[in-house]
Amino acid sequence: MINDFARPMLGFVAYSGTGKTTLLEKLIPQLTARGLRIALIKHAHHDFDIDTPGKDSYRLRKAGAAQVMVASSKRWALINENPQPEDEPQLVELLQQLDCRQFDLLLIEGFKHESYPKIELWRRELDKPLLYTDDANIIAFASDGPSPRPMTLPRLDINNISAIADFIIDWHNRKLTGAP
Repeated sequence: MINDFARPMLGFVAYSGTGKTTLLEKLIPQLTARGLRIALIKHAHHDFDIDTPGKDSYRLRKAGAAQVMVASSKRWALINENPQPEDEPQLVELLQQLDCRQFDLLLIEGFKHESYPKIELWRRELDKPLLYTDDANIIAFASDGPSPRPMTLPRLDINNISAIADFIIDWHNRKLTGAP
C-alpha cells in the first residue's frame, strides 16, 4: 500500500531536537507558493489532544465516543481514539484516511522506520547517529555542515529552505513522469 499510494510522499526523519517541524514550517509555504498542494502526516511520540477541555467535542469524546468529527465552514477534523493505545500508529493505516483529491504531495514528519522516500536531517552539534547508513529509503541528506562520513546521497544545506524546496520540486516532477 505505501509503494502504491496515489500521490508522491516524502518524509523528513531525524532525532528529536533536530528541527523537523521548524524546517517544515518554513518549507511548506515555499512549496505551496510554487503551486503544490501539501498534505502532512506528523508522528508524535507523546500523548496529544487537538480538543480543548470543556468544549462539546472534547466532552463527547471523553464520554466514550470512539470517533468524533468536528466541522465548521472553515475546516473539519476527525478525532479517532486508538483502541490499542500501546500500539504505535501504522503509516499504511493513516494513508487510508487521506483524500488524495485534496493534495499533490504528502509530506511526512517521522515514521523513520517505515519504508518510503525520506530526507534525513542532521545537525553537527547534536552528534546523533546517522540514519542513512541503515536506511536505503533515504534519498538526500540535509545538514548544517559536513557529514561525518563520506556519502553518495545528494547533500542539502538544512538552513537553505529554497534549495530544499528546489530539490523537492525536482524530485516530485520526476516521480510524476516516472523518471529515475
